[in-house]
Amino acid sequence: MTRLTDQTAIVTGASRGIGLAIAERLVAEGAHVVITARRPEALEEAVEALGGPDKARFVAGSADDAAHQDEVIATATEAFGPVTLMVNNTGINPVFGPLMDLDLDAARRIVETNCLAALAWVQKLHADGLAERGGSIVNVASVAGVRPAPGIAFYGASKAMLIHLTEELAVELGPTIRVNAVAPAVVKTKFAKALYEGREEQVSAPYPLKRLGRPEDIAGAVAYLLSDDAAWVTGQTLVLDGGVLLRGGV
Repeated sequence: MTRLTDQTAIVTGASRGIGLAIAERLVAEGAHVVITARRPEALEEAVEALGGPDKARFVAGSADDAAHQDEVIATATEAFGPVTLMVNNTGINPVFGPLMDLDLDAARRIVETNCLAALAWVQKLHADGLAERGGSIVNVASVAGVRPAPGIAFYGASKAMLIHLTEELAVELGPTIRVNAVAPAVVKTKFAKALYEGREEQVSAPYPLKRLGRPEDIAGAVAYLLSDDAAWVTGQTLVLDGGVLLRGGV
């Protein structure tokens, strides 16, 4: 498939897991990609897996750092041309437990990374001329932002905010920029390992499809939303959950 030929994309949090799978899918569909994360060694390996510098580049740094955002956009533009596609995939969840025990400094870090960073990337690209040339943005949220998720409640609250930001941005930035989100349930990644490791069969039992998600499940949906196949789709959150919400779970 070549739905994204000659498009330039940025994918944050893409050295492994869902982010890397998204980058792989975008390259497979013809896009050039700049990936970001904190660890340069992992990013370098990811670029090689993506086909080398003719297909992808990397910039290491923190997704919520303004100077890093500027560097990534400049790198993408110089290497492949103006950015037209953006995937806000970076997310953190450093706490687990009830809200009454939540460390508020950790909560502020979650909001900064999971919500404000995504908005900042969109602001930067808008200032860079994305509205004039047109483009598409996908934010990676979570089913925890759709239904209560005890234990990861504030992470869920941050993803609910990201979903609402998606809707607000879709209203403000149309018609030339489309903004959508995906909301995965448990996907088999290092990030989510604590949710299923050692008990995968038990965790997946409530899912009508009887398995947990794979990174490529998310990547295909993101590629669709970025492409012209979704040209009349904006402000939507596509739930990718193997049907588990139908059973009342998260």
